[in-house]
Amino acid sequence: MSKDERTILIDHNPNPWPSVIPSAGRIEGCTVAPGRDRDPLLAGGLPTQYVDVDPDETAEWVESFDNIVDQSGNYRARYLMLSLLRRAAERNVGVPSLRSTDYINTIPPEREPAFPGNESLEKRIRQIVRWNAAIMVHRAQRPGISVGGHISSYASSATLYEVGFNHFFRGPDHPGGGDQVFFQGHASPGMYARAFVEGRLTEHQLDGFRQEVSHPGGGLPSYPHPRLMPWFWQFPTVSMGLGPIQAIYQARFNRYLAHRGIKDASDQHVWAFLGDGETDEVDAVGALTLAAREELDNLTFVVNCNLQRLDGPVRGNGKIIQELESLFRGAGWNVIKVVWGRKWDELLAKDRDGALVSLMNNTPDGDFQTYKSEDGAFVREHFFGRDARTARLVEGWTDDEVWSLQRGGHDYRKMYAAYEAATRVKGQPTVVLAKTIKGWTLGSHFEGRNSTHQMKKLTLDDLKEFRDTVHIPISDSQLEENPYLPPYYHPGPDDEAVQYMLETRRRLGGSVPTRRTEARL
Repeated sequence: MSKDERTILIDHNPNPWPSVIPSAGRIEGCTVAPGRDRDPLLAGGLPTQYVDVDPDETAEWVESFDNIVDQSGNYRARYLMLSLLRRAAERNVGVPSLRSTDYINTIPPEREPAFPGNESLEKRIRQIVRWNAAIMVHRAQRPGISVGGHISSYASSATLYEVGFNHFFRGPDHPGGGDQVFFQGHASPGMYARAFVEGRLTEHQLDGFRQEVSHPGGGLPSYPHPRLMPWFWQFPTVSMGLGPIQAIYQARFNRYLAHRGIKDASDQHVWAFLGDGETDEVDAVGALTLAAREELDNLTFVVNCNLQRLDGPVRGNGKIIQELESLFRGAGWNVIKVVWGRKWDELLAKDRDGALVSLMNNTPDGDFQTYKSEDGAFVREHFFGRDARTARLVEGWTDDEVWSLQRGGHDYRKMYAAYEAATRVKGQPTVVLAKTIKGWTLGSHFEGRNSTHQMKKLTLDDLKEFRDTVHIPISDSQLEENPYLPPYYHPGPDDEAVQYMLETRRRLGGSVPTRRTEARL
């Protein structure tokens, strides 16, 4: 067979990028471009069977791109390509979306909206709620009771919820109707603790956590369930995966009500909070394509990506955020990643050759968990120190400053920007993938530890460290008096932070969660 008579046996070639591409020939009457001018059948999974109406212009674009790669490098070329893809989306050009993006925030700092609240007061609210949530679980482990609970799940997700409570979750008295919020079951202590500060629950009720029958006067169920608390919880969300699939069908039902003229639910939004390990449950992801097909832009998933499940990393040798991004994008969802807090913006702005982004992309979740169970010196050596260019980025930083670099799910402004963007998307449901630390603020014995999900109580030293971290005005003697029963903390109904909390809920239509047992027509 002569060189010009060679044929291409595509179906039998396992390599879609052959090292030698045959010369011109014919396949069933179609001319094959000669030599290396012919495109591979699959270019990175992108289809190539398009009609080129202006080959000369195409060649100029390709040549320009090659020059950028040769003269400025891959990082600059990638930036330009991503800029063109983003511009294509803005101009409504139907280009297939990327399956995954770099391991950085979806929303750059220059596109973040102004934060509308009082950040210092909202931080104070989080501190008070964090303390009471943890103390409630700790007190449930006292001698003679020992029912425990999940102490670390809410600790990692407090910011995710508080942004919603203070700015987004509409209560039942809102003029457009209330939002439906499907809370992650293991985070229920935080909802009870917030209701306590609002004056909706008493200390006596908090002390009945997980003791629905045995506690005098009735206790609080460990997981959300309207049968057990018919005035409080709207939906049952445990077993795992139950909340996400309910949320999808709730959003679809809201559309049904509007389409049939039964009720205008256009102002009502459906929120589902779930853990990254929970996405392994078939219920959690089983109806994702339905949500995209029905264009449910009234639906937002918030995935608490603390990289940890019951007894270890969710994807120790992989990257769960990247995996979930591909999954949701493939199902037709809008994806917003909140990976890094605001102090990382300075470093990323200096990363002109992409060394830091490359390091972020190539570090598995198991390593990120290890870093957060160590200290700043360890992070400097074992993360930034893996590349001389990234080591230079933090040369002038102290170890404490390196350690203070937060994950995005603990940055209030980053989360507000994500939620604000999610509620403005049209024609698609949105998922917010927020990176957090399990056991955040609970101390070195909890943060990022493989065992933290199963830990039910704090030692006396843990209590003192936690108190200092969240600035709760409780003395050592009060903690030492009975370490099994450290006091709850309420600053009083006239406290500025409490008044701020109550006013934001009044403005948004009342307390959440709230369930009404009688319909209002």
